[in-house]
Amino acid sequence: MTKPIEDMCPHTISNWTDVTRVPSGPISGIRGGVAARLFRSAARRVDVEVDHLDDIGGTRASEAHRRRPVPRIVVRDPDAFARRIGAFGLIGFGEAYMAGDWTADDLVAALTPFAARMSRLIPRPLQWLRPIVLPRHPLSDDNSESNTRSNVAHHYDLSNDLFESFLDDTMSYSSALFADLQPGTRAPWSDLTAAQHRKIDRLLDLAGVGPGTRLLEIGTGWGELCLRAAARGATVQSVTLSTEQLHLARRRVAQAGLSDRVQIDLLDYRQVQGTHDAVVSVEMIEAVGERYWPAFFDTIDRVLAPGGRVAIQAITMPHRRLVATRHTHTWVHKYIFPGGQLVSLKALDDVTRAHTTLRLNGSHAMGTHYAETLRLWRERFLSAQDRLAGLGFDDTFRRMWEFYLAYSEAGFRAGYLDVHQVLFTRPEQGGAR
Repeated sequence: MTKPIEDMCPHTISNWTDVTRVPSGPISGIRGGVAARLFRSAARRVDVEVDHLDDIGGTRASEAHRRRPVPRIVVRDPDAFARRIGAFGLIGFGEAYMAGDWTADDLVAALTPFAARMSRLIPRPLQWLRPIVLPRHPLSDDNSESNTRSNVAHHYDLSNDLFESFLDDTMSYSSALFADLQPGTRAPWSDLTAAQHRKIDRLLDLAGVGPGTRLLEIGTGWGELCLRAAARGATVQSVTLSTEQLHLARRRVAQAGLSDRVQIDLLDYRQVQGTHDAVVSVEMIEAVGERYWPAFFDTIDRVLAPGGRVAIQAITMPHRRLVATRHTHTWVHKYIFPGGQLVSLKALDDVTRAHTTLRLNGSHAMGTHYAETLRLWRERFLSAQDRLAGLGFDDTFRRMWEFYLAYSEAGFRAGYLDVHQVLFTRPEQGGAR
């Protein structure tokens, strides 16, 4: 039986202090006024209509925008909206949505134009203020061995029932790979399971996993990759720091009759021992943190057998944005993934060259596929509101997760985010398959 949500993650469910409390005082008012003007300026440069900001000097969309349908943001509490952004930047923007200070006719459509201009929303003369104005990562976000497990639990140990409410039967919580995804087309829910298998199979092929392969998986998820690798004849060791995922993944492996080929351990990646012919990891490196990227790849380098291959699926961002934002504490850090840090392809190449014998040997971009994956999850999540309420998740939590899924989808639709399957080999091993 699933534990009460409050027992597993009380700071996520029960304590909404920063959402219910609106910044107050004269300084907050001044900063809110500046934030309102900056937001109004940013909105004028994108195809988004903003309504009900007039009492703080706001504006609707330009005449050009109103000649054609554009997404619409409705600010229900202009003063609270402005004060939150003025005090906390994009964290305040997300908290304002959680509080109901603003809404949108189509949340993804409203966020996508902003994501597309993310690096240019703030005027360049003001961008040098970023380190002064925006919050820095708290010490509690550090991904040391003593702290990483609590960061993982913050998200992945919420409840298996929560994830079952919007994931497909594979319980895959990462980008799928659809067979024939054309620009502007919408993938049906019925295609998602096959697309998740296609993603996993491509990664296993990239790593050369087959009969007799000794495979290490870093980040178990709910076990689908273990199942497919073992079905190929591989022997799998998989490590995770999520107790909820561990129990369900082990149960799924046992039900498939593959326990003799799959070992799943509650273990930090830094503690892995043994020798492995292949290493795979699906969207786990985002939880490592830049400070620990050398340790992550050093571990892989240490346990990888001669001739071994490493295949990683990673969410990426442009390197210049990584450099500009690497020290900024964001809404996603605060509410979704504490300690998280996206990578860039250049960062992956740089860190492996500097600290290992591994070399980046090819990558495959799948960003449009992630946008569709997220859309399918978001639509299913929104259709499961009664079930979520029965699990103990309140309206603020549900708005938080709607914003998280929509915010992520917008990033991929805008091209601000991407996801790659990346191969690493040692130089003497030749090219990618």
